[in-house]
Amino acid sequence: MTTKDSFVECIRQCAEEMPTDSTAGFSALYDLVAHRLFRFAVVITSNPHDAEDAVQQVMVRVMDRPDLLARAQFPWAYLLTIVRNEALGILRRRKHEVRADIAEFTTYCPVDELEREEQRRAVWRALQQLPPAQSEVVLLKVWEQLTFAEIAQVLSVHPEAAASRYRYALARLARFLGPRTEGVCHE
Repeated sequence: MTTKDSFVECIRQCAEEMPTDSTAGFSALYDLVAHRLFRFAVVITSNPHDAEDAVQQVMVRVMDRPDLLARAQFPWAYLLTIVRNEALGILRRRKHEVRADIAEFTTYCPVDELEREEQRRAVWRALQQLPPAQSEVVLLKVWEQLTFAEIAQVLSVHPEAAASRYRYALARLARFLGPRTEGVCHE
């Protein structure tokens, strides 16, 4: 079983536990997915507060109906889809597209990794410059390691459209990042 398979199985197990022990199952699920859902929501909303709201709404929905998550054929894709829908709904309600500096919301990095942190921030800034449709695909492919078929399911597009967005995004990121991308291989 791959790490991705075990991650998905843990999601399903948490959802199955929730009807009998809602606190433990919900806590385990939250610890497992909240950070990753938040990262995805920030890419969509460009606002950490809106991203937190989206994740919170999704977790409330899951708490109300854990059976939907437990029965989902692809539980992780299901969670990504509903957080995406919630984030897009927040954007529609807010009717703004102010892009926050999401680099400040990346994970903490120890001082001895300052160069790596600088590279992460450069990537996040470059990711901000992409159209949202492309930045979503990059995040799902690179950070969440989803296949193009899974990405297509989350974004409600054809797998070829997801692959095309990814290729265009990589080309644009290479231009934005310039020499920083030397030696980086892409799938």
